[in-house]
Amino acid sequence: MASTEKFETAAIHAGQAPDTQTGAVVPPVHRASTFKQDGVGHLRDGYEYARSDNPTRRALEANLAALESVSLDAATKTDVRGFAFASGLAAEDNLMRALLKPGSHLVISIDAYGGTTRLAKRVLPKWGVSHTALDLQDLAALESLLTEKKTDLVWVETPTNPTLRIIDIEAVSKIAHAHGALVVVDNTFASPYLQQPLALGADFVLHSTTKYLGGHSDVIGGAVITKTKEHAEEIKFLQNASGAVPGPDDCYLVLRGTKTLAVRVQRHCENAKAVAEFLSEHPQVAQVFWPGLAAHPNHEVAKRQMRDFGGMVSFRHSGGPESAAAMAGATEVFTLAESLGGVESLIEVPAAMTHASVADTESAVPPDLVRLSVGIEHIDDLLVDLDKALAG
Repeated sequence: MASTEKFETAAIHAGQAPDTQTGAVVPPVHRASTFKQDGVGHLRDGYEYARSDNPTRRALEANLAALESVSLDAATKTDVRGFAFASGLAAEDNLMRALLKPGSHLVISIDAYGGTTRLAKRVLPKWGVSHTALDLQDLAALESLLTEKKTDLVWVETPTNPTLRIIDIEAVSKIAHAHGALVVVDNTFASPYLQQPLALGADFVLHSTTKYLGGHSDVIGGAVITKTKEHAEEIKFLQNASGAVPGPDDCYLVLRGTKTLAVRVQRHCENAKAVAEFLSEHPQVAQVFWPGLAAHPNHEVAKRQMRDFGGMVSFRHSGGPESAAAMAGATEVFTLAESLGGVESLIEVPAAMTHASVADTESAVPPDLVRLSVGIEHIDDLLVDLDKALAG
């Protein structure tokens, strides 16, 4: 790809050249589990067994690497590699095993995704890995911790889930690197269209491709993207060794989703802005969390490192937890369901749903918090639906 190629062009073409045999403009779905060899040990284009590599998966991985490297200079982006996994958590698990070992220390965002927290609390200790949950907005606290404790990895999530804090990727990366730690950014909420962590200094980007990249609530997947050859080789080894890979149909669905990522996310952001402004004026709403609001404490950081402010909006219901639950169950256009990033609007109460596993911990969320994944329906229908549900 030319270094001048823009995001929207890369989304449609990177890793997806027309099929050389038929001219098909959409990459074929290769369901074969094994591939004929032209002689013992003589593979065609490196394909041997579908767990190790698959043409449809390779197309997706090339596409994701391109999307996360659009903002990098031409020399750097040639080294960026992407790796697809069966889920976002499978991607997290493989990345952690690639980078951590017995005695390692990990720093995670205090309000990181519940699955990340669960890995850190209940799985990593069995490998001899310790962790600290920290508010990564507090750069002085991060500096102090890394000075005091040898840390191997700083795990950033921005915007965070579900309170939509914004972490300064560039600042965190500089501090971490000064202390010999690597940085991974969970870019799921922003998507590569809104945020380019590698260009801001991060070493790795992680995605649940289930969300905005897939975009249609019909696929489960994950991905890791890195710009270091050494780390790429280790991740590739573990991807094959552990076997937590997506099937070709899943890869095809995510590839289909990335083609329209830019136009979808633009509409998500437009609708989220209208929803956040509406909620900010509503008497049943005590507080709104959306980084595009000037009142958001991290608004300036968000403006600096994001193209726009995303399709996720959270708010606290002034009536308390019971009112929050009743309101979430009363919507008709917004569907009461977990997950996010699809074309349809979703609503949930994190404390009782997605974040129930972190209750009574430092990562617990307010019980009156409602999280919205604002979809791409007509904005008038979304606002009417919220207004009726809030009215009870």
